[in-house]
Amino acid sequence: MENMGQEKVARKLAAILYADVAGYSRLTGEDEVGTHKTLKAYLGVFTATIEQHGGRIVHFAGDAVLAEFSSVVDALTCAVSVQRALNSRNQPLKESQKLQFRVGINLGEVIFDDDEIYGDGVNIAARLESLADPGGIYVSQSVYDQVRNKVDLEFDFQGEQKVKNIADPVRAYKVILDSGGRDAAPPAVRPGKSRTPAMLAGGGACPGHRPGNGVVCVPPGAAAATGAG
Repeated sequence: MENMGQEKVARKLAAILYADVAGYSRLTGEDEVGTHKTLKAYLGVFTATIEQHGGRIVHFAGDAVLAEFSSVVDALTCAVSVQRALNSRNQPLKESQKLQFRVGINLGEVIFDDDEIYGDGVNIAARLESLADPGGIYVSQSVYDQVRNKVDLEFDFQGEQKVKNIADPVRAYKVILDSGGRDAAPPAVRPGKSRTPAMLAGGGACPGHRPGNGVVCVPPGAAAATGAG
């Protein structure tokens, strides 16, 4: 809770996109110059696509991208378009040379200060990114609730994830991407589909956990699983 005596901070609701490269340190260790050239080209794709979808790049930090959108549908369709474009560019490369971004998207309140954004809204987007597979996209419950009937995409519920420095478990959804290439059309704005929590009732391995990403799945029954639709 904010102290009433403190200077009031500016807040706003935003769709936050956070992305970075999977295995970037390994890639630069194997081919520093080649990886840098590829990264520069791929960040150019991010820049153009974010602008085309009405977003704003907050900043680049090495191989990471932080952007905000006033529309969560625009944020998601932007991410899908980028991943399809980069997938096409990666196709002719050897597996060890492919530069793949992971993307996380959250809809939440952020602190806005000198064109930067801060707060849990941003942190959750970053944690979702850490859950995603290389070349993939993860979104939060708040994003899913807004887009599930507006875009022609499928979503796979990944359970409630306990992530680093976030008090409550984060309900995460994986966006099911088709094999659309660089020139594939963005997802149509129409009813989508989802694989709901009920389909995960059998339990199994934690779908979002990878060593070092700060993710711990909440065991079945530890938190009430509500229907996503």
